[in-house]
Amino acid sequence: MKRDDFTLISAQDLPKDDVHIVRHFIDGAWVDSADGATFERHSPAHGHLVSRIAKGGIAETESAIQAARQTFDSRSWSETSGKERATLLLRVADLIDQNRSRIARLEVLESGKPISQAEAEIEGAADLWRYAASLARTLHGDSHNSLGSDMLGIVLKEPIGVVSIITPWNFPFLIVSQKLPFALAAGCTSVVKPSELTPSTTTILGELLIEAGLPSGVVNIVQGFGDPVGSVMTTHEDVDMVSFTGSTIVGKAIERAAADTLKKVSSELGGKNPQVLFADADIDSAIDAIVFGIYFNAGECCNSGSRIIVHEDIAQDVIARVVELSKKVPFGDPLHPDTKVGAIIHQGHQDKISSYVEDAKADGAKVELGGAPIKIDGLEGAFYAPTVVSNLTADMPIASEEVFGPVLSVLTFSTMDEAIAMANGASYGLSAGVWSENIHTCLEFSRRVQAGTVWTNTWMDGFPELPFGGVKESGQGRELGRYGLDEFLEVKTVQMRIGRTRTPWI
Repeated sequence: MKRDDFTLISAQDLPKDDVHIVRHFIDGAWVDSADGATFERHSPAHGHLVSRIAKGGIAETESAIQAARQTFDSRSWSETSGKERATLLLRVADLIDQNRSRIARLEVLESGKPISQAEAEIEGAADLWRYAASLARTLHGDSHNSLGSDMLGIVLKEPIGVVSIITPWNFPFLIVSQKLPFALAAGCTSVVKPSELTPSTTTILGELLIEAGLPSGVVNIVQGFGDPVGSVMTTHEDVDMVSFTGSTIVGKAIERAAADTLKKVSSELGGKNPQVLFADADIDSAIDAIVFGIYFNAGECCNSGSRIIVHEDIAQDVIARVVELSKKVPFGDPLHPDTKVGAIIHQGHQDKISSYVEDAKADGAKVELGGAPIKIDGLEGAFYAPTVVSNLTADMPIASEEVFGPVLSVLTFSTMDEAIAMANGASYGLSAGVWSENIHTCLEFSRRVQAGTVWTNTWMDGFPELPFGGVKESGQGRELGRYGLDEFLEVKTVQMRIGRTRTPWI
């Protein structure tokens, strides 16, 4: 692998930010851990200390759950009007916009993602809060007046209760904004646990919630690790629902843990998302989307377009053009405005990425580009070169498992049936894409592929109005759209007899 093959952006001025102090937010107050325990987060790109975090335990988690439970049971939040809840959510959205630069910078320092991407994500997060506000104003049940002259049926939609929200490290502010405002719009209270790797921006959100006037106890934030914080949040009898985004392995563990109390679990998990290119595809557009889809967020994205399934007639041309465009993608210092791809989240994860590529090579795969870590001048962090791997079979781990890095797997097909079989062959079903100028091809593929989202002649567009989630081992439930609000609601039927018309049973 030659460094000259890539577009690398070396370090500019290294950050000199003060260490960010992160504490728990429980019942409206910022508190340290009872035992004073803390842990630290260093920048995965620059290596310096970014944040010092209170390390939560069972006591802090139970206190947060108790605050959320008492607040919900008091009805002080759940019985506010849709107008009141919407007004607060809109206030939060405005505050997010006002603090976009501060939030984005901390997200870059903790996650290693590029500053331009982080700023766009914070802007998108504000839009999610505004959309959730619109749902709070328009939330309603149903009535049935066709049950006979003496009966009226009413279907009520009520908040499910206390929600444990557990978010990942790859999109810490965006994903909490895909969950929390919808829970609040529904009238729920919550306990939030951000990833221990990226806790700071969720703490800033807590500050903004206070400034917006959210009552104490409605939202609580506990810092720490899955054991014990996440474990308590998913098993405690006072929690009514868990909303989790993360790996499939952890998602399955949460499902098992929540089973004893039969609490609802909504999960958005892993993906091995295919883009299928038919012979009549618009190659220029497809190549750009493929490169974006695999290198966006360094491939550390559940929606990453991590495998392409290409018709054999165009496969060699597509591979060559993907390789050439990959060489032009700016990798390096995440604080540089031109950088498109930053650091890998930590060294252990980079080692995992490397192992997938090495195993594929041992099985006969061909590395068309990259295939190894790469050093960025002036930076201590973990960076992995843009990588394209071909000569694969569908059963190879690199072609069927989630690598979660900037590694593109290339497979080929000759018929629609073969393409569908490959696309559906992985255990995941989060998203998929199809490229063809024939609308009939696009529609047939969209109906047959097993995925929660299908993109046709595009990749990874997203809108707050449209639901997002997966099938199979990519999870269950939906976020965003009106379906995302429904996840946090229980349906209650009320049957009303009008007048004294009931015929006696005895």
